[in-house]
Order: sequence, then C-alpha cells, then structure tokens
Amino acid sequence: MFEEVVAKVLSGTELSKETKSNLKKQTSALAEHFNGFKAHLVIVQVGGRDDSNVYIRQKIKSAAEVGVEASHVQYPKTITQIELLSEINKYNSDSSVHGIIVQMPLDCIENIDSHLITNAVSPEKDVDGLNIINEGRVAIGDLTGLIPCTPNGVIQLIKRSGIEISGTRAVVLGRSKIVGAPVASLLLWHNATVTICHSKTKDIENEVSKADILVVAIGKPEFVHGSWIKPGAVVIDCGINSLPDSSKKSGYRLVGDVHYASTSLRASAITPVPGGVGPMTVAMLLSNTVQAATKVANIMYKTQWNLDILPLKLQRPVPSDIEIARSQEPKNIMVLAKEIGLKESEVILYGNKKAKICISTLNRLKNIKNGKYIVVTGITPTSLGEGKSTTTVGLVQALAAHSKRNTIACLRQPSQGPTFGIKGGAAGGGYSQVIPMEDFNLHLTGDIHAVTAANNLMAAQIDARMFHEATQKDQALYDRLVPTVNGVRKFSPIQLNRLKRLGIDKTDPSMLSAEEITSFSRLNIDPDTISWNRVMDTNDRFLRKITIGQSPTEKNHTRQTCFDISVASEIMAILALAKDASDLKERLSRIVVAQDKNMCNFTSSKDVTADDLGMTGAMTVLLKDAINPTLMQTLEGTPVLVHAGPFANIAHGASSIVADLLASKLVGPDGFVVTEAGFGSDIGMEKFFNIKTRYSGLLPSTIVLVCTVRALRMHGGGAINPNVSVTPVEKEEALIKGVTNLQKHISNSIKYGVPVVVAINAMKADTENEWKIVRDASLQAGAMDAVVSTHWENGGSGAIKLAETVIKASQQPQEFKFLYDLNMPLQLKIETIAKEMYGAQSVEFNENVLKKLNTYESKGYGKLPVCVAKTALSLSGDPNLKGVPINFTLPIVDAYVSAGAGFIVTIAGEISKMPGLSTRPSIYDIDLNTETGEIIGLF
Repeated sequence: MFEEVVAKVLSGTELSKETKSNLKKQTSALAEHFNGFKAHLVIVQVGGRDDSNVYIRQKIKSAAEVGVEASHVQYPKTITQIELLSEINKYNSDSSVHGIIVQMPLDCIENIDSHLITNAVSPEKDVDGLNIINEGRVAIGDLTGLIPCTPNGVIQLIKRSGIEISGTRAVVLGRSKIVGAPVASLLLWHNATVTICHSKTKDIENEVSKADILVVAIGKPEFVHGSWIKPGAVVIDCGINSLPDSSKKSGYRLVGDVHYASTSLRASAITPVPGGVGPMTVAMLLSNTVQAATKVANIMYKTQWNLDILPLKLQRPVPSDIEIARSQEPKNIMVLAKEIGLKESEVILYGNKKAKICISTLNRLKNIKNGKYIVVTGITPTSLGEGKSTTTVGLVQALAAHSKRNTIACLRQPSQGPTFGIKGGAAGGGYSQVIPMEDFNLHLTGDIHAVTAANNLMAAQIDARMFHEATQKDQALYDRLVPTVNGVRKFSPIQLNRLKRLGIDKTDPSMLSAEEITSFSRLNIDPDTISWNRVMDTNDRFLRKITIGQSPTEKNHTRQTCFDISVASEIMAILALAKDASDLKERLSRIVVAQDKNMCNFTSSKDVTADDLGMTGAMTVLLKDAINPTLMQTLEGTPVLVHAGPFANIAHGASSIVADLLASKLVGPDGFVVTEAGFGSDIGMEKFFNIKTRYSGLLPSTIVLVCTVRALRMHGGGAINPNVSVTPVEKEEALIKGVTNLQKHISNSIKYGVPVVVAINAMKADTENEWKIVRDASLQAGAMDAVVSTHWENGGSGAIKLAETVIKASQQPQEFKFLYDLNMPLQLKIETIAKEMYGAQSVEFNENVLKKLNTYESKGYGKLPVCVAKTALSLSGDPNLKGVPINFTLPIVDAYVSAGAGFIVTIAGEISKMPGLSTRPSIYDIDLNTETGEIIGLF
C-alpha cells in the first residue's frame, strides 16, 4: 500500500523570478561590456483580442524588469497575409531587433496561415522557437539555438525537482508542435527513455503508471488522475482550463490537465495551475531574447575576423597590373561582407564582386569603439607618381592578411577623366591592388554619375529659373510656382522653408501680399555671380568656356559659363564630408550658387541657395544610393571601402567620412582603418586634418608618409627619365639634395602631433645606400622610423615591417592639434597654411579677394576652414619649383564659398577645374575584346 505524501510544489512563479533576476544581471553585463548595448524584443499582434492584450502586457512588464526593450506593434484585423509577411521581413532585416514573436492566435478577417507566419520569422530572431528550423534543431539534438519557450520551461522545472533526467522513463501526453513534440525531443536529448501518448494511444493509464517523469499537455481538464501516477514521479502540468465554479467570484476556476489533489498525494513533485509552467514560458521567452542579443553582440564586438586570405602567385618579372588583377579570382563579396561582420540585409549586391553597404549599419554598430585611424600621405609628387595608393593597399594587406589585424582600406573612387587621360588606373599597382580593377576604375556603382546628375539638375534649374523670372510677371510667376492641384493650393515643404527665411509667417498661399509674392517668387539671380557650373566626368578642354542659351526658344537669354570635371563639384565634396543622410541633405540645402541682384526686404542675406531653388530634396533623392560606400577587396581578399572622390588640389581630396566611420566600427577598437590623403602633406594631408577631421571627429593615430628614391632625386635636380645616363655618384648627390623635400613633409606632419612613419616605396633600381640616406634624413627630421617596403613586388608580405612599425606608432601617446583655430580671420588662416605648410614667405591677396573674404566673414562664413586650391607639383604655387622653394610669395587670385561642403576655397595661381586630353591620352591603349569581354590596356 502506497504511503501518501505531499508532493513538492514546483512553483514556476518562483523559478521565473530567479530566472529573470539572472537575466537582469546578463543584460546589465551586456550594457557594461558592450558600451550600452540593449536587447530588443518586438511583439507583433494582429487585431486586439482581450486575452492576447493581457499576455502582451505581461511580456512587456517582464521585459522591462530584466532590462530588455520590448516594442509592441499592433496591426489591424484587415491586414493580409502578404502584408503581414512584409512587415515581419522588415523586423528580420532590422539590426536593432534581436527577438520577434507573433502573438497567437491571429485576430484577423483574412485567411492567414499561422504556420507560414511563424516560419517567416528569422531563425536567429525566433525567440518563441516555433520556426521549423529551430524545431528541427531540437529534434536532432542541437540545443545551442533558440529552444521553444514552454518546452524549455518544462525542462527547467523538471531540473528544479532534483531528479536526474538521464536514465529515467519519461512519458509525454500530447504531441503538439508547440509543446508535446519538442518536450519529448528535449527529454530524449537529456538521455531519458521517452514515450509519447496521444489520442490514438491505447491504455494510456498503463503507460502513465510507468513514468518517472510525466509531462501532460492535452487540453483536457483534470484528465490524469492520481491513481495513474507512479509513486514518486515528477509531474509537469502544461494545461490550463476553466471549469464552472459558483463559489468563485468569476464563476469559474482554473485547473490543469492533471487532477492536482489526488496526484499531489503520489507524486514527489508537481507544478501548480496557475503558477507553474505559465510563468516559465515568459521567462524562457526573455531568456531566448537575451541569448539572441548576446550572440549578436558577441559577433558585433568580436575581436578578430576570420578572413579567408587569397594566396598570391608571385611572378618574376612582375607582370602588368591588369594581368595580375585578372590572375586573382576575387571572393564572393557576400562572403567577405559576412567575414567582417556585416549582415545580408546591410549589403546591396552589384553582382558578386562589389556591393554597397547600407549607411544604416552605423546605427547597429554605434556602441562599438573606433579602431586606430591611419592616414597615408606623400612627398611632393612627380609625374610618375610615388605609389600612395599602392602603399595603402600593401599596408592593409600586411595588416589584415599577415599580421591578422582587423583592417579596412578606405579609398577614393577615381574619376574617369584621369583614367582615360594620362594617369591610367588608380587601384594601386603590382601585387597591391584593389580588384576587380576594371570595376574600380570605371563606373563602379555609379556614384560619380549620381553626383553629375544632381549637379547638372541644379545648373539646369538656375538657368530655367532666371529665364522664367525674366519672361513672366509677378502674379503669373507666383501662380505657376504655387499651383492649384485638384482644387487645393498649398506650399510645398521646401517653399515653406523659403518663406521662413524671408520672415514671412504665413502658410496659406492666398494670404501673401503683393510685396510678399514678389519677394517669394523672385530670386533675382545676378548672372555675373553664378558660381555653379555644369560638370561631366571626362577631360574636355573645350568645355572650359562655353555660351549657353543660343537656341531661339531661350529668347536671347544667353550667358557664358563652363563645365568642370564631376569630381570638382561641391556635391562630391559634400558626399565625402556628410556623416549621414540627414547631414547630406542639410549640406545640400546650404549650397550657395549665386548672389541676388539687390537687397531683399525680408532678409539681409543676398545668397541664393539650393533650398531657394527648391533643389534640396531632388538632389538628395539622386544621391540616396550614392551615400552608401562600396565594398571591394584587395588581391589578398582583405576588405576595401571605396567612396567619394573629390580632387585634392581643388577640393579636400579624401574619401568619405561615412566610409571611415563605418570602417572604424567594423574593425573594432583593436583594428585599423587606413585611408589616403591626396597628393602631398602640404595639400591633401593639410585639408584632411583641418577640414575632414574637424567634421568627422576621427583623429589619426599615425601618419604614413610615402616617398620614392626616384622622386627625391628629381627634387634634388636629378633626372627621372630612365633613358638619361647618370652615374651612381650623381644619383646620390641629387638624392642628398632632394631629401630636403621629404624632411619638409615630415616637418609638416609633426606639426599635428601625430607620429610619422616614412614608407620608402622600393624600386628595382634603388640601392641599399640610397635607402640609408633616406632613412637617416627621415630620422633626423623627426620621423619615428623609415621603412623600406616591397609591397608592389611582393604584396602584403613585402609590407610586414611597415605594418609592424605602424602598429607600434599607433600605440604611442599623441597630442593632436589643428594647424589653425577656426576663430582666426580667413586671411590669417590662409597665411598660416601658406607659411607653415608650403614655406611661403608671404601671401599676396588682390583687392577682389580681400573684398570677398570680408563679405564671407560678414555673412557668417568666417569660422569655416579654408581649402587652398594650388598646384600639387610644388610646395609653392609654381609647378616648376621643385625641392623646397624658399622666399616665395603665394598669390591668391580668387575665392569662393562652398557653404554646403563647409569651407572657403581660395585659388592660388592658375588652377583648372576641367582637365584636358593630351596629345596621346590613355584612350589609345584601352580596348574591349568582344569575344571574351575583357578590357585591354587599362593600366
């Protein structure tokens, strides 16, 4: 005869409290270790069933208790299946969401397949554990994923009883997808011998009586009686049913699938109803959410990538760049994207070798600390080039592929003007290249074309607006600017912006006075002050001065203008300096295109802006994809972000802030971002620090200064033409004189308080003694070190020592400082740049330039940084003066404001914004093999 005992009550309420307490500690640790990171659960509800609302409120309350952010998204009953699937996919793609549950049952009018909906939730975010993939994992014994909540709660309660599951006989009543089947699988993989009973099972009482562990989930009130229970068994009751009970205020009482009173006299442990499995379901839901979030955080913040490095097949002699590039098959770009921690939803594929990275990725990575920031600059360049891009690529290959440091190169997109002109490609060279190099050097992902379209749309609007103002009276012009559409007349948002700037506090078009209509409708552009030119991405000298409006339809409204090359457009500079889409739009709105003919009654400003022309939104739309950087790879399969391409002599000459910010987050605090400043330290690096760094907030930890023995000999008066016979003694004499140019650039770099590493880009004709001369001069000038690098010939392995030196330099203490204070007058800023960076004795301003500078200061532009446009071929303004010119005067012949980009441009000497083609441009060498589709002769 069985001796009656009172079973231990397995309180799910108590266990869930303990579980939530532990979860709270986990979420706090996540926030502490990962810079404020927070788990985020989205609860999707269709309709508004009262019982569902109760459950959702409980989940939101519990989530708050454990430090999980819970968002409740409710859709109407009328939502269709395809609409609901689309909404779920949005949350699947949202990197800020770590867990998704769809509240069941769906309270909908349309016929929606609930299984299809639960399977639509990404397995990585399926914190209910109901996706067929997660269920399948449980079925095959993979318990590392997201386990269904109720079954997981059941297992935790069984463990709470103290019974050793392994070796026991377990019986599960019920085979539902949600509870019975997964509970049976979990027990099986905990090494129990499991029997599943269901509606077709014969002699269930006999099966139950054999169970050491009994789990009941059949939805029948008090179906299992105590007499069935094996003495000492553990009983888990998953049912919850209501029975009429007049003694209760509610008129009913809640019971489980097990007769509690009789069973508790035979079982060793039993769960109550309510207060048993129910609370544990919510606790396991939150546990899964924290687990999913932790996995995301660990991936996001992992310290080391696992890159699949592409081996180089080095050949001697070194083949042409295009032969080398074609000999290496790039990795699938999605593979590389995943290797560096990007999600599929953040990658926009352009084929399988290049992709755009969504700028929204920055939101997901915002809590990650930035990596080390390395800027590569150079000495005063020669016509043959010194290999800054090649060195940049070689260095990142050495850091990422050989030193195993998370490293991304950030490069400018090259203009097609130089590509088809005299320079050829710009993807690096030798065994240090970006591939596919044809894509890199040509259209890439269309960003320059987008800039061209936005720029020329503005130019078209300027001339069209002047034409319409000249050919219409005020009221007719106003009626066309603010038309009545479908009986409604209203201002567009951008027109309301103009009214606000004019000081007109009215929103009803019919309420403006005649004077206000005139002020609103007429921009009164002075054609002599238009600074906005049309652009194209081709070298074309015959577009340097043109006349437009010669067709009879333009009624003699002609004017002289010109074309610039696309990368000289202010829009390109804006694209490179914007930190996000909102900043891009704001900067576009501020572009100043001309001056008004006369003072307006409602504002003291005479600037005509893009916003006045109604252009801001349209240009932003044209650039909506261009704001996203392009992901490519080096020959060794390491990541490269290519974005924006402003010229360095006429603009600030650096790749985008967006790319740098994104790269800094992707590499993490122990990684490296290597970017390039155009031309020498006097131009590109100066603008990099005083313009780009001011706006990005990213401070470089090391400057890599690239030089070649060949170029330094030229600066010392030596010949660089290989056909000219020069003795070794003459070569060294010229080199000794020429290293003064290198020393000047080292001096320039040191002024910013950043360690300088000189990279000697080795060439076959160099000698050991020449390298020693360069190294000694570098150390004498204050460089931390000077390293010979053979990356052109050997790829990343040839730059290992350079990489090691850069790593060491980046760990040095720094005291970064700008060259000048923004509060200084514009003239003094220009003089500071000229004297400190170029070595000028004085600066000459003509009367017109001084007048412009005073005007800019009076309009509030005085605190902007300065962008000096000058020749890159000399430290002076004269391209013929090599080495280190002294006692020279820098002439400033013009100035204009790039209000959108955020700097004042001053022109030093003769600077053309539209290059021309030479007698023999690269065009002659470029061709397409129509049978293979291969491009021939591209560098």
